[in-house]
Amino acid sequence: MSRVVRAGALSVRWEPRAAAVGVGLLAVGLAAAVFVVGTGDFPISAPEVVRALVGQGDQATTFIVTELRLPRAAVGLLAGLALGISGAIFQSMSRNPLGSPDLIGFTTGASTGALLQILVFGGGTLAIAAGSVAGAVGTAAAVYALSYRGGGVSGHRLVLIGVGAAAMLEAANSYLITRAELREAYEAAFWLTGSLNNRGWEHAAPLGWALAVLVPLALAYGRRLTMGELGDDAAQALGVPVQRSRAVLVAVGVGLTAVSATAVGPVPFVALVAPQLARRLTRRTGPHLMSAGLMGAALLSVGDLISLKLPVAVPVGVVTGALGGLYLVWLLAATGRKGTT
Repeated sequence: MSRVVRAGALSVRWEPRAAAVGVGLLAVGLAAAVFVVGTGDFPISAPEVVRALVGQGDQATTFIVTELRLPRAAVGLLAGLALGISGAIFQSMSRNPLGSPDLIGFTTGASTGALLQILVFGGGTLAIAAGSVAGAVGTAAAVYALSYRGGGVSGHRLVLIGVGAAAMLEAANSYLITRAELREAYEAAFWLTGSLNNRGWEHAAPLGWALAVLVPLALAYGRRLTMGELGDDAAQALGVPVQRSRAVLVAVGVGLTAVSATAVGPVPFVALVAPQLARRLTRRTGPHLMSAGLMGAALLSVGDLISLKLPVAVPVGVVTGALGGLYLVWLLAATGRKGTT
């Protein structure tokens, strides 16, 4: 149930359940990040991590926490936030729970751009990041252009063309890896898995600045996204410039996908699962962008913690892929039971 809080001429829609879910997800994400920071060859307890973060720890512990491990946790939270919001944007815009950047080619395009730099041009870290962004943006531009018919873009057409583009790009990525030298192929395969290993402030800072621009823009268009779920005709009747809003939202969603892929690689399933889990918890209609973003941050941080606690170290992308697959199996089973009752 939502409430409207008024203060003079200003009114704010207040939804207690959604707010409680958001606070809970934020707490889970931050708690997981604290345990991630405390995990390593030199274990640090959660209270010691907190004391170091507030400037009350000893010099050695503070250095390990703030300089060596905190950037990894920060990148995990920020990248998860970006993936959750981008997934919510594309699922709402396409009115399809499978309309995630994982499945409609944008993440695969980022991978292609990065692989070209790794395997063909031999670029360094900055070149790989630039290639990832260029691949995502180029794929999105091509999919959007091919989806444009009759003066606008249909969400369903965007998904279908995106799935086809993803399949072709996956084939190209596989070809690039098979033609590479062993060392380069290993580096490319590791990047494609998605990882938070060896992340520093040089990764966290650009990601934070990008989100400082893109997240407020996404939230500002959240109401238009909600109206768009009613259908293009209904949204236009309510005064929403559908095609212009859709173009801006595609740009924002692709930007969020690109910067997250640049920071952590193509981590699977977070953008697909986070909006659906957030919708189930909040029981809200609409895109629920912030809840989806906080869910994505919590999922990626918890996945990173699991990857660190396993007997054999694995990249976080392996964990999120396994968790996402389990969720899809459960969802299909639950849907099948509903269909037979």
